[in-house]
Amino acid sequence: MSDADIEGLALSLDEIRSDIEASLGPKDRAYIERVIRFQRFLEVAARLTIFGSRGKTGWTVGTVALLASKCIENMELGHNITHGQWDWMNDPEIHSNTWEWDMVSPSSQWKYSHNYVHHVYTNVIGMDDDLGYGVLRVSRDQEWKPSYLLAPLRAVLLSAVFEWAIALHDLFSEQAHQETEEAKAELKRAMIRKMIRQAGKDYLFFPALSGRRFLRTFLANLFAAGFRSGWAYIVIVCGHFVDGAEKFTPAVVENETKPEWYLRQMLGTANFNAGPVMRMMSGNLCYQIEHHLFPDLPSNRYPEIAVRVQAILAEYDLPYTTGPLIRQFWHTVRTICKLSLPDQFLTATSHDAPETASEERFRVVANQPQPRNAHIVGTRRRGLDSAIRDGDRPRINGARRRARSMRLAALVALRFS
Repeated sequence: MSDADIEGLALSLDEIRSDIEASLGPKDRAYIERVIRFQRFLEVAARLTIFGSRGKTGWTVGTVALLASKCIENMELGHNITHGQWDWMNDPEIHSNTWEWDMVSPSSQWKYSHNYVHHVYTNVIGMDDDLGYGVLRVSRDQEWKPSYLLAPLRAVLLSAVFEWAIALHDLFSEQAHQETEEAKAELKRAMIRKMIRQAGKDYLFFPALSGRRFLRTFLANLFAAGFRSGWAYIVIVCGHFVDGAEKFTPAVVENETKPEWYLRQMLGTANFNAGPVMRMMSGNLCYQIEHHLFPDLPSNRYPEIAVRVQAILAEYDLPYTTGPLIRQFWHTVRTICKLSLPDQFLTATSHDAPETASEERFRVVANQPQPRNAHIVGTRRRGLDSAIRDGDRPRINGARRRARSMRLAALVALRFS
């Protein structure tokens, strides 16, 4: 793939951004305002149902509605608003600088660790703190340590207390770039204040309003918050730890250009198939590839962006990693369990394992002798229409995917060596 091809790919993506930004208007504003109203109505209805019903059925209905409300608030509202996706409206209430989400982590601290560290250094080992969150090994380029033997158990515990773990993760990330101890202490105090306020609301205030039904409301809130943590964990790991989501070493980002950043975002992320309800519940992060390419564009536009991104990737013969949610999550579970073991217990190497390693894998493949007249990545594909089917979702079989991986090897080696 030539420099001109890399630049051409970036220009195509820039054109998508320009088109979407130029078309933002009343329909998009109406969408986010409608979601906010729906989420708030759902939460009120859920809490009234939990409080007013007497049987298990009413409690179950109210709790399910509450967990759905919390997931929508966390994913479609909190995550996306604090990304700045709706700052273009200049609405002081729906703005990344003013929105505080319904989580124990202060949104201001989350924005640094997520919006900056994670999105700039996506899947770069040692630079992206979200890559395994310091407790999971998700790439063979992460040096094995005895503590990784507990990684499967850590993963289960992490999913159960994800919002609390993220709060600590965000705190440590932002403290790392503070120069004074007082500044670090103030960040810690801010986190503790938010934790107390959040826990007090869910586990003291609302249960206390229920009077003798204190335990009933307490358990509903505990279950809803726990489900939200587990769901957020699943959505996030399926976007970054699955087969096909590449991992990179720090050398990749040295003198990295914007076109190369685009390329890394596409190679380092993955999607999962979702319908309208799951898209809403996941904050449209089923389109993780599109989100990492355009993190500040409104999430309701990701479906139409995805069609164009798929066409661009097909044009340059690059993979578009997606699949059913259950399969994607199974890949992450398999990777975490397998890489918890020392390398000598693994049969595959980093060059042929089903889970992907860093660009080192591709350097080795690229150095192997290539057959005469071998296809070079970047050659424009003919018959694009045949590559996109089933609702514009390319379904790549095993042989075709292996062939693409070999061709992709040359691309990554050229750009990152």
